[in-house]
Parts: sequence; C-alpha cells; structure tokens
Amino acid sequence: MFAHVDRRSTYKAPPTTFTDKLVSQEARREKRRAQKFDSSRHLDAFAQLSLGVSDDEGDEDIDEEPQVIREGIANYASFAGTSDKSDTLAVPKADADDGSHLKKKRTKPKRKRTKKPNKWANKCMYAELLEMKEEPELWDDHSNDADGSLPSDLERSWVAVAPVPMGKRCLAITHQSTSGIIGISPNTTLRSRLLGKMLLPRFPSSLPPLTILDCILDINWRSNGILHVLDVIKWKGQDIADCETPFRFWWRDTRIAELPKFAPPSAVFSFTSSAEAQEPVSSQPTYNFQYPTTFVPIPYYTDTTLPMLLSYIVPLARSSREILVDIPASVPFQMQPASDAAMSVDSGGDSGLTTVPVHVTSDGLLLYVSHASYEEGINPLSCWIPIKPVSPSGEQNACRTERVSDGPLDLFQRLVHRRLTRVQQGSSLHSDGMVM
Repeated sequence: MFAHVDRRSTYKAPPTTFTDKLVSQEARREKRRAQKFDSSRHLDAFAQLSLGVSDDEGDEDIDEEPQVIREGIANYASFAGTSDKSDTLAVPKADADDGSHLKKKRTKPKRKRTKKPNKWANKCMYAELLEMKEEPELWDDHSNDADGSLPSDLERSWVAVAPVPMGKRCLAITHQSTSGIIGISPNTTLRSRLLGKMLLPRFPSSLPPLTILDCILDINWRSNGILHVLDVIKWKGQDIADCETPFRFWWRDTRIAELPKFAPPSAVFSFTSSAEAQEPVSSQPTYNFQYPTTFVPIPYYTDTTLPMLLSYIVPLARSSREILVDIPASVPFQMQPASDAAMSVDSGGDSGLTTVPVHVTSDGLLLYVSHASYEEGINPLSCWIPIKPVSPSGEQNACRTERVSDGPLDLFQRLVHRRLTRVQQGSSLHSDGMVM
C-alpha cells in the first residue's frame, strides 16, 4: 500500500527548514553575514542611550527651585470609616467545618516534568545543500549566465574541504581533569550533532582539557579507530569560533600535529586450544578499537580558482583517502595449551605496533565562506555538495534536467567548467580587441 523507504537513507537528507524560494541562497548568505557584522559592532547596546539635556536647559533648571508641598494627612482623616465590631460577619461553625474539609481534600496539581534540552544539542555548524540549477529560470537574477547558480565570489571568498569522509557528525568534548594522565585517564566524550546524546562512553585521548572539536566519526571506526576533525570551536579554554575560516583550519592542523601519540589499548587475552591455533590467519579474529585513537584533520584548500577546482579539488573529492593507522601486532594475545599437563604462552608474533594503510571513502565536498565565523545550527555560510543525489524523502530521484547517473558533485563540475569556458572566451575576445 505504501512504498517502503529506508530509514537510514534519510540521515543525510537536507534539513526541513522553511525558506522562501523567491530569495536566493546567496541573498540569505549576505543577510546572515550582515547580521553577524552588526552584532559584532554591538549596535544594540547604543539604542537606548541619549545625549542628555543641553547646557542651556541645564542652567534654566538650576535657576528654578523645586516646589515642595508641605501638607499633612489630617485633611484625609474624614474619609476613613470607623470600624465597628458589630459589622463583622460571623461565619457559621458548620460552614467553617465544610471549608476545612474542602481544604483537606485539595491536592496540589502534579507538574508535568519537561525534559530540558541538552546543552550540546544542535551546536554543530550544519551546511546547507548548495542550490544549483542546470538551466537558469526566467525570473532568476542570473538568467543570462549559464552558471548563475554558483556563488559569484567562488574564486575569492570561499574555502574548500575535501574529501569529506563518510561517517557520523559529532562533537568531541574534553573535560577538565583534576587528576590523571593525558592519554590514559578518560577525558573525552562524543556528542551527537542533533540531540547532543553521548555516542560513546568517556575515553582517553591526547586532546587538552576544555577543548571542543567538530568531528566526523568514521563509518568504520571500530576497525580503523579514526576520528576525522572538521573544525575547531574551542581549544584549551580559548574560544576559536569567532575567528575566520582559514585561521580556524590552520589552528586545527597545527595543534593536532603537536599532540603526542599513544598506542591503542592492547588486545584482550583469550584461551584457545591447540586445534584452534592451527587455523589459518584469515579466520583469526581481527582487532577492534574500543574508542577512536587517531585524530585526522580533513584537508582544506584556500585556492578555489576555477582551474584548481576542476583539475584538483573536485577529482580529490571523488577519490578515497589513504591514512596510516597503528594497530597492535598481536591480534589477539592467545594462550595455547601445548599438552594436557602443561601450557605454553604464545603472543602470536611481535607485541609492538603495526602500521597499516586504511582507505577512507569520500562522501563529497564542503564549501565554507572564508570571512565567516563558526555559527551553530543550519546556515548558508557553509554549503554541502555530496557525490550521490539526496532528496528530502530519502529517495535518490533524479531531476528532469539532470542525467540519471549524475549527482550534485557532477552538476557542480559542469557548472564550474561552463564558467571557466565563458571566462576564457571573454578574455580571448578582449585580447583580440586590444590587438585590432
């Protein structure tokens, strides 16, 4: 009767926000930046201020002495009525008993317990889908341009982040630890993007206390232990969210590179028989991380010129990324009985760490406005260009103007190519005119 819709396919659907379709995304972006600029100037604090009275008005007020009315309250004594004991109403005893009986029956209404919203809920800077159109509409301001749906300042005022890995968006939060050693004592928690719920129990990390990072938990984190760092909000108690995008990314890469590296937790001992020990290595259980141990920043690029986008950034957003991860060599430690009378301990090889290359699948491309600060919630200052098409219902339906196998990143590449072709044609015509 009803079509079956995969619930997981709606996780990355665009947010259900009500926006005016007649207002372009670029106009909303400029309005958001203007509001942020006005709030940074603190103009609201001067709204109720006044310059005060002038000097001339002040002199006139000084010459005139205030008039003080000296009058008692004796004139108002006649208005007060005399109290008479006979006028008091006598309450019958039966009525008094009924009142007390009613008071006993009255109970306080039960208050409904309302859940307080989590303080970490919706604190991530969530990107909007970049509005792109294959064919411009007649009422569009850029109807004469074939690539008018792209931002007009794409080459000057944007920062590209690619390849964005597949995973779950979250916040990595470190707490102030009065005792314990960094990297050993649990000091870090992961909070979900929308509800702020705890994704994992508190685990140890090399991050300093009072640090908040915008991260993506890798889809295969149990096998590779990778936590991708997208942005930095606070570092060691210092607020970085008010800084511009290039500085935040530079700070992120510099500080994460300075963190000490700690070995992941060793494998758990397990007792196996001699027959199980003779099984091939492929059938042996693999190492599973209990918590993320490798913090990897996602690459960013401040050079967003059209040739750079076409030749390097867009192809990079399609490809997978190779990351080196340290995994314990013994997976797991095994205690194998050699005979019925005695047992020998076999560690299964070297007990050190083994560096293994891990391939991370890309999910798309992110664009950030370079002169914007980090703002929580959904806003057009960050735009998301996924590889696969995403619709609000979660179904992958292609538009009539797009090819069936194309996604938003394919459309973005075609629009960038059209703009580059138009710019090159305009420059060639201008040079021909100069020669003539």
